[in-house]
Amino acid sequence: MTTFSPADAVLRHPEKAARPDSPSPRKPAWIRVKAPVAPEYHNTRRLMRDLRLNTVCEEAACPNIGECWKDRHATMMILGAVCTRACTFCNVATGRPDQLDPHEPERVGEAVGKLGLRHIVVTSVDRDDLEDGGAAHFARTIAAIRAASPETTIEVLVPDFLRKEGAIETVVAARPDVLNHNLETVPRLYAEVRPGARYFHSLRLLDQAKRLDPTGFTKSGIMVGLGEDRAEILQVMDDLRAAQVDFLTIGQYLQPTPKHHALARYVTPEEFEGYRRQALGKGFLMVSASPLTRSSYHAGDDFARLRAARIAQSQAT
Repeated sequence: MTTFSPADAVLRHPEKAARPDSPSPRKPAWIRVKAPVAPEYHNTRRLMRDLRLNTVCEEAACPNIGECWKDRHATMMILGAVCTRACTFCNVATGRPDQLDPHEPERVGEAVGKLGLRHIVVTSVDRDDLEDGGAAHFARTIAAIRAASPETTIEVLVPDFLRKEGAIETVVAARPDVLNHNLETVPRLYAEVRPGARYFHSLRLLDQAKRLDPTGFTKSGIMVGLGEDRAEILQVMDDLRAAQVDFLTIGQYLQPTPKHHALARYVTPEEFEGYRRQALGKGFLMVSASPLTRSSYHAGDDFARLRAARIAQSQAT
């Protein structure tokens, strides 16, 4: 698993340099993971380097990287490695964004083919500097994957495209199998956790995606342990169902460095199971809720279950 120090936080997040340290509590047994040692992990890492591709697995210090890369499942992060936002929970570097690479979509397609993926998740940094927020680049990446690996199903985890008129239409028109946009947290915490984002704009984005393509799957995720309460989480579930979101993920927030947003608490596996049951009761087709759940964790298997759930639902009505 990739780890980062306070010094890394200052280099990757200069806006956090003046923040006071918030030491993270010791991890409970249920959140600990083994360091990656499998040869398949190193082979996947080498392929990403050879093709000059970024992955959110590394940039966001995902705890599941050892398991996923052992199975040759990597989540591509397009549009560069530098984000124009400064979310306090996120470990992706912030600052002046990279120059857009016009050949990146084809390299992503090549990587999908070489990894032999049945399902791929493609995400990105926020690119507020681009007129369309990077929407056309997403569409080209989807097309390149289709050309290189026609049988692969495609899930895109898009930014909010705030003030980017026509952006979500461009992405939906490229027909990804799943369109994901994470709310990340409850509305009360947005000013602290996602200062550049707007909760109700993100909800509208998900609602618009479903209206543009009612046959497509939509997905969203939140973190817990940031200081939210149970009632707020249940309200987010209701808001997402009102936007007809099909799939909800709920995972534990893990503080990348002491300079990042403070971790309020570790949520127990029993609480996650309770949230999972409540979300299913509210009508989501699919719910993944556990301490190590992340948007792209086991995404291929979850997509197969998601499709099966829709088929079962249509046969029951």
